[in-house]
Amino acid sequence: MSGHSQFDLLKQRRFLPYFTVQALGAFNDNVFRQAIIGLLGVMATAGLLDESTRGTYTQLAPAVFILPYFLFSSIAGQFAERTEKSKLIRITTAMEIAIMSLAAVGFLLQNMVVLLVALFATGVQSTLFGPVKYSILPQVLKPEELTGGNGLIEMITSISILLGMITGIVLLMNADSGPMYAAAAVIALAVLGHLVSRAIPRAPAGAPDLKVSWIPVKETLGVMRLMRKQKAVSNSVLGISWFWFVGTALSAQLPNYAELHLGAADGNLTVYLLCLALFSIGTGVGSLMCEKLSGRTVEIGLVPMGALGITAFALDLYFARTGLAPVGGLDAAGFIAQPGSVRIMFDLTMIGMFAGFFVVPLFALVQSRTPRDELSRVIAATNVQNAVFIVAAAMGSLLVQQKLGWSIPQVFLAVAIMNALVTIWIFSIVPEFFMRFLAWIYVRTLYRVRTDGIEEHVPDEGAALLVCNHVSYMDALIISASVPRPIRFVMYYKIFQIPVMSWIFRTAKAIPIAGAREDPALMRQAFDDIDAALAE
Repeated sequence: MSGHSQFDLLKQRRFLPYFTVQALGAFNDNVFRQAIIGLLGVMATAGLLDESTRGTYTQLAPAVFILPYFLFSSIAGQFAERTEKSKLIRITTAMEIAIMSLAAVGFLLQNMVVLLVALFATGVQSTLFGPVKYSILPQVLKPEELTGGNGLIEMITSISILLGMITGIVLLMNADSGPMYAAAAVIALAVLGHLVSRAIPRAPAGAPDLKVSWIPVKETLGVMRLMRKQKAVSNSVLGISWFWFVGTALSAQLPNYAELHLGAADGNLTVYLLCLALFSIGTGVGSLMCEKLSGRTVEIGLVPMGALGITAFALDLYFARTGLAPVGGLDAAGFIAQPGSVRIMFDLTMIGMFAGFFVVPLFALVQSRTPRDELSRVIAATNVQNAVFIVAAAMGSLLVQQKLGWSIPQVFLAVAIMNALVTIWIFSIVPEFFMRFLAWIYVRTLYRVRTDGIEEHVPDEGAALLVCNHVSYMDALIISASVPRPIRFVMYYKIFQIPVMSWIFRTAKAIPIAGAREDPALMRQAFDDIDAALAE
């Protein structure tokens, strides 16, 4: 297994075209959105907008983009379930060409109404693409490739968002020709994305006979119920939504944090972009590391480690600079030269890296444990819940600062404390996360494990019975840390009853067994439990 690399996927048609389309889509979305913000600045400077109107448009734009996620995610999930996925991707990228053509008209005319209509349409297109974005991966990747494939997608998404924002800013630096450059760029990127999408191989529909319901509220409730069928899946989705809450709460503060607490010069965005780059690069690196750390399994033991890391470095970010910047008027180079800047940059990078550890295994778990004919709709439900958490993070941050007078470092502190509490709560209701974390730490600290034959002999789905050549009490930990599927272990009842350890065994759903002469009733019960577990 050590000879495999997730980067091998980038040489294969089953993954590379889709990977490229995702990169171009995320890049173009952020070029467009950042160019709108840049155009507002150009129009305000030219006297075409007053500051009040500019502020209204700036606050309205994110709401316009995210509204379709609430309205149409459930319908999008149904379409993704019943439609061949490469066809649906080609349809959404063709939509992008039409939408960006409208956006180009808005840039050339400097008409904010047209741009907001295009932004809403972009939100609709992103809503349609969202369910297929993650539901296609289990169809084109082997189970042992899921973590690596998700890591690559999260990495390229983070980097594309960063580069798209920078490009959108750069395009509008020239007030005269900037709108024309932005118009040309968004159309060119959309056309390129559609051309690449035509190379994506076929991926069959999960439920081709599904009837689409056009009642958004009813279907939204339906996909939410579908998501909650399996406790591990529903709580993984909760973890993904919490990732978006933390990411939104932190990243939304960075522009003002750079100016007020890091000393960025008024109008100089280089310090803000440096902070955003560190956070994005950290997320990308953490996402890529997941495959190596997990041993090519869906290793949810990384999730507690990611949560602990986010909390620790968010706390340190608060203590690194609790007050205002001692020196102002800085660019990125000037900030880097200041005392204490290395600590702040390190904290931002590590928060991003541990966020990658946190979210990639959660997506892989949702994909691996959700039935194929339900996955697109579960992803749609995930997008609805994510949107709720994103709005809650944005509104909550604004509220505590305006009404309670909190500083930005205090917001970071609150996020760190909330992250610790939510982490404890999630892992208390789904102990499997914590159990896998203990197994992962224990096995990889004490042993160097080489696995052979997992892909060939452990089935991807359905019932299976593992029979061990039992030589030590570590067998269960080593096997559970190496096999991607959750395992129920059968163990001697006297070991099962050891104080303290008994709680761990019950949490892991181990099945106690006794010999026929010791306790025939317990032996019969054990066989009934084993039979039921295999049937499930």
